[in-house]
Amino acid sequence: MTDDPRLILLDPRDNVLVVRSRLRAGDALDLGGGASSVADKDVPLAHKLARRAIAAGEKILKYGAPIGVATADIPAGAHVHVHNLRSDYTPTYTLDSEKGDAA
Repeated sequence: MTDDPRLILLDPRDNVLVVRSRLRAGDALDLGGGASSVADKDVPLAHKLARRAIAAGEKILKYGAPIGVATADIPAGAHVHVHNLRSDYTPTYTLDSEKGDAA
């Protein structure tokens, strides 16, 4: 669990946290279990952050279930989205317009 009210852990097996309120670049983050980080960019509501370092090729777990695969190494506290995650459910070609988004 995390004591940071801006983040929620949906399942103890998850390697991501969900953002409950918009984060700003430079915000200190409590990732739980004594881990901390600093937001390197703004992160919108309902997006994901890495709870711990995630290796390229590793499954991303949310709600205790795999939702995709990391396409690059993701440091603890980093934004997890279409720029570093290949969804198991949404074809990549539908996300091309989002890849350039800061959202």
